[in-house]
Amino acid sequence: MKNHQETNTSTQLRRLLAVGGLAAAALLAACASPTGLPAGSTPQSTIASLGQPTGQYPRPDGGQRLQYSEAPAGQHVWNADFDAGGQLLGVDDGLRYGNFERLVMGQSTRNDVLFMLGQPGRIEYVYSFKGPIWTYRFNDMNNPRLVSIHIDPSGVVQRIVYTDEFNARDRTDR
Repeated sequence: MKNHQETNTSTQLRRLLAVGGLAAAALLAACASPTGLPAGSTPQSTIASLGQPTGQYPRPDGGQRLQYSEAPAGQHVWNADFDAGGQLLGVDDGLRYGNFERLVMGQSTRNDVLFMLGQPGRIEYVYSFKGPIWTYRFNDMNNPRLVSIHIDPSGVVQRIVYTDEFNARDRTDR
């Protein structure tokens, strides 16, 4: 009887380790970013390496953008841009001030926001604004911040608001 129990325990342990290994591999794949893509990468090789992007958009020059977002919990949206011939032009973190500043209030559209920043981590509605507020988490020199982009019902950016993101560890009333 003892041998049978040891065999069952051993089999269960092997199964648990196998499932844990698969979960760890899936987690690593989800955290993959295109920042280490070698020169000469193509959209096909990028997808083979990193998996399906969270967004794909045509570029104005005839190329394409593959977007790998860490939203809703992460602070990065990696944009891998390819020219019309399918060669990697570069990789950029969409969630940075330079991109936020390119959004023009009253002119930039919902599609412009998606192209630069990807899907928001959170969409909210408030009484004082008619339209969705798209919120993104980002890192400002190791300070967690939020940017909230107010988009009116016609799909045009009307307001951009920056706030600090406070965590439970930031509380001082403990």
